Amino acid sequence: MYVIRLPNGNLLVPESATAHDGQLVSDAYVEIGPADQDYEKLAAGALTQEEMDERAQRWREGDEPLRRQFLDFLARGGQLPAPF
Repeated sequence: MYVIRLPNGNLLVPESATAHDGQLVSDAYVEIGPADQDYEKLAAGALTQEEMDERAQRWREGDEPLRRQFLDFLARGGQLPAPF
């Protein structure tokens, strides 16, 4: 999860919710503003929503060759190609 800079300057910061026994219940985002003591440190690495979207698009484009290989694998009935 990433720190996201909102258009109003606030940040969405990932935070985990845990049960009393320490088990992870959920991951969520919490909005903080410049008055928060961790704001400056977190703002240094924050991404805008547009930057997050661009990064996700590059990941999808980079995954395309692997997706095609997987589809070829499935088309062969889940069999690996014969060794050379």
